[in-house]
Amino acid sequence: MIRSYHLSDRPHLPPFAALRAFEAFGRHGKVRRTAVALGVSHAIVSRHLSALEDWLGTMLVDRVHGGLTPAGADYHALIGPAFDQLCSATERVRGDAGARLHVWSMPGLAYHWLTSRLPDFGRRHPGLAVTLRPSDAPPDLNRHEAHADLRWWRDSDFTGSEQVGIARVPVIRPRVFPVARPDAPWLAGRAIDHPADLLTLPLLHEDDDVEWLVWFAAHGLGAAALPPPVARLWQAHMTLVAAREGQGVALTNAFLAGEDLAAGRVVELGAGNAAFHAVSLGAYYLTTPRDSGQTRPLRQFAAWLVDMVGEAPPDWQA
Repeated sequence: MIRSYHLSDRPHLPPFAALRAFEAFGRHGKVRRTAVALGVSHAIVSRHLSALEDWLGTMLVDRVHGGLTPAGADYHALIGPAFDQLCSATERVRGDAGARLHVWSMPGLAYHWLTSRLPDFGRRHPGLAVTLRPSDAPPDLNRHEAHADLRWWRDSDFTGSEQVGIARVPVIRPRVFPVARPDAPWLAGRAIDHPADLLTLPLLHEDDDVEWLVWFAAHGLGAAALPPPVARLWQAHMTLVAAREGQGVALTNAFLAGEDLAAGRVVELGAGNAAFHAVSLGAYYLTTPRDSGQTRPLRQFAAWLVDMVGEAPPDWQA
């Protein structure tokens, strides 16, 4: 029989809604961001924070400089792990009942490859829904912001140490190659017979020069000086858009550019030329919390990803 409990059973606990709002605010740092994360108005979040401060008799939020006061930071450090345990325990008890996977992904991969394939996952696993969130930054999986993250990591990003409580598995290691719009005026009449020929063309960069430097080094041009970037666009799918518009040459992979290549909107420079080698710069990794990464929904999603990658043409991968 389920027993009925009253507030006197837990006399030292403040209202849970206020605690939940405060715990989320401590992670997101802004009232409006917290409101979006919780699906409520910012006014409700503000009321919950004020109510908790009244209940505790101390200021938790620094309303002048933003963020938490020292007392708020101390309190958040104590209650945060308790919320993590509640989330883990609840997922374990619920099992697959009403399962919904919250997956974050690099925007480019989400837009150009993953979104169009998700209906296949739904057909294979009816009743298991996937919420896909494109995001530049990875989620905090230890704080249960998502169940899984699919993200590009360059080989140079790894230092040999893994984050505690996190499992990271490579699922796509794409071949990276240069592309450009075939009728770009600066390409007319130019012979691209060797990778060094690209050094005379306008190059599109992401947030730094690392990938171009590694790509040229793989072709024996490690000492080559890169021309000034024609544009720095921060994200791989943005450089692809710029290449499609004729602004310059982008480094990309077929998981992002497959449709553009098939439609002839861009062409691979050096395709079929033995002087151009297959180059790998990194991989898309599926990252999950170790305590929940082996649940059946996540196992099914990981296996489905492997199947989807396996259906891609062989030359898409390095």
